Amino acid sequence: MTSAKSNPPTDNVDLPEQVETQDGSSVKSEQFEPPTDLNTSGGSDSPAAATGEAGEGEAPDELEMLRAQVAQLQDETLRARADADNARKRAQGEIVNARRFALEGFAGELLNVRDSLGLARAVDLTGGDNLVEQMTEGLELTLKQLDAAFERFSVFEVSPEVGDKLDPESHQAMSLVESTDVAPNHICQVVQKGYRLHGRLLRPAMVIVAKAPVDS
Repeated sequence: MTSAKSNPPTDNVDLPEQVETQDGSSVKSEQFEPPTDLNTSGGSDSPAAATGEAGEGEAPDELEMLRAQVAQLQDETLRARADADNARKRAQGEIVNARRFALEGFAGELLNVRDSLGLARAVDLTGGDNLVEQMTEGLELTLKQLDAAFERFSVFEVSPEVGDKLDPESHQAMSLVESTDVAPNHICQVVQKGYRLHGRLLRPAMVIVAKAPVDS
């Protein structure tokens, strides 16, 4: 029996320098060299390695950009908070001044009334026959000034008439009086006028209300 010859590995075989072709001519064989442009997975020139190096180079720049954005947002937040705080303080000051000087205009109108009353009090009551007429004219002038001030600031009278029906929204009954001239639950006497400010009741009119007489 002949033993089978095993093929030796091709890695260690040296190719002959001369190789015969079919026509009998010989050609010089060249040693096989693997292509040099193939990139292995572990090579430093691989695309993955290049991408990794680029990513490592870009990461610090991106981090610095994010830090700058955070710092800018913090600064804008602090400025907005300071502006809001200043606006709140200004609004509070304006509210305090509005409450403190809300009656400034009305008080200015009442100064004329106060001056007229001061002049009336300074009148010499011992001289002149027309003293009563002068006092009456002075009082009328003072009332006109006061009514003008009320009208300018939308202060209106609540002045019911005798015979008007009692209105709990505008009138306050002081007492009940039996009456045959006025219907029950109607006003038979006005004790004091009331007033409204822009439609809001400042003071109700004080009235006396009639009730049906009791049969004896």
